[in-house]
Amino acid sequence: MAGIIIVGTQWGDEGKGKATDQLGERVDFVVRYSGGNNAGHTVVVGGETYALHLLPSGILNPNCVPVIGNGVVIDLGVLCAEIDGLAARGVRADQVLISANAHVITPYHRVIDRVTERFLGKRKIGTTGRGVGPAYADKVNRMGIRIQDLFDESILRQKIAAALEQKNALLVKVYNRPAITVDEVYDELMTYAPRIQPMMADVATVLNDALDAGRTVLFEGAQAHHLDVDFGTYPYVTSSSPIAAGACTGSGVGPTRIDRIIGIAKAYTTRVGEGPFPGELLDDTGEALRRAGAEYGTTTGRPRRCGWFDALVVRQAARVNALTDVFLTKLDVLTGWDKVPVVVAYDVNGVRLDAMPMTQTELHHATPVYEYMDGWTEDISSARTFADLPANTQAYVKRLEDLVGVRISGIGVGPGREQTVMVHDLL
Repeated sequence: MAGIIIVGTQWGDEGKGKATDQLGERVDFVVRYSGGNNAGHTVVVGGETYALHLLPSGILNPNCVPVIGNGVVIDLGVLCAEIDGLAARGVRADQVLISANAHVITPYHRVIDRVTERFLGKRKIGTTGRGVGPAYADKVNRMGIRIQDLFDESILRQKIAAALEQKNALLVKVYNRPAITVDEVYDELMTYAPRIQPMMADVATVLNDALDAGRTVLFEGAQAHHLDVDFGTYPYVTSSSPIAAGACTGSGVGPTRIDRIIGIAKAYTTRVGEGPFPGELLDDTGEALRRAGAEYGTTTGRPRRCGWFDALVVRQAARVNALTDVFLTKLDVLTGWDKVPVVVAYDVNGVRLDAMPMTQTELHHATPVYEYMDGWTEDISSARTFADLPANTQAYVKRLEDLVGVRISGIGVGPGREQTVMVHDLL
């Protein structure tokens, strides 16, 4: 086993950090390949909770090299604060590598993100306002600032000036905001540059050399399939490619180097922000799920929208990402329900659909068709083998496996690192 990708199969927040952490002690590199500090992972180790926003979860394993790939956009202040916060808790962060080609989130990206979202009003996307989307837009428009640019003053000032010609016209004339100067952007970036320079690396070469040497590289996705800019519920998506294919473009490793693709699915469904969610529970049941699962964003703190497990959502992700395994998380949250519904189809204007609708219009009008499974009341948090789970819990897992079409190899039964049932080895 050499290249392994972990990808979310729903709308993010599936618990990818827990799955990555499970494997982290057995791999040599963990690579974050997409997104910015609009995403996050929560990992619980030895009763200690760690909220990670830019660093991959492998940072918690001292023998694993954490890598930030070229597909990530980086807020340098957030990254340095995260490293300092971990160091204060005794977690080493001196092995972090950052791609020289990764793009930087600047002050003007953050300002534009916030004012644009307010300007959209009811048509807002639900962005976190952290400048991630505008940074990706500049990347595609070929006017972005990369990590390597921080170390050439002439190039950096030229790029900032060129960007601000456009940004200031927008801020001043459209949004009635004050202009931003080249010096204030430059000075902020230079505050962090000395700390970043030792971490800068040719990540593609490092990772390919590692794979050539037979070392194991784990690619950790942020967000999830249904937030992908191409395959997600557009336009309510992120600005990058969190799908498995994005691991290749976001790190510089070719697809033939990938041996296993593990999809992370929560035992129910959640979503943060705007956008369609056919199975959303807008009643006391949804609120009960939110409380039971502590469903609030790691990065934003926003309450997550909740619903039962949607097999159509996960099955589509399984196909597009060519999943080899599914890791099911937070199964313990469902303990205590008399019946546990599962979305097995959609009804769209009287027509049953057994797969995700092709169009945005159809998805907007979709209502869930449920299958009801018998629940369980037993505490499953101490289960460590599949046989330890109650019969009804086993039946629920097996039914999800049938509906998704991919074997469920791991099951999270609590937030702790040790609270995991392994059905099949993931390495």
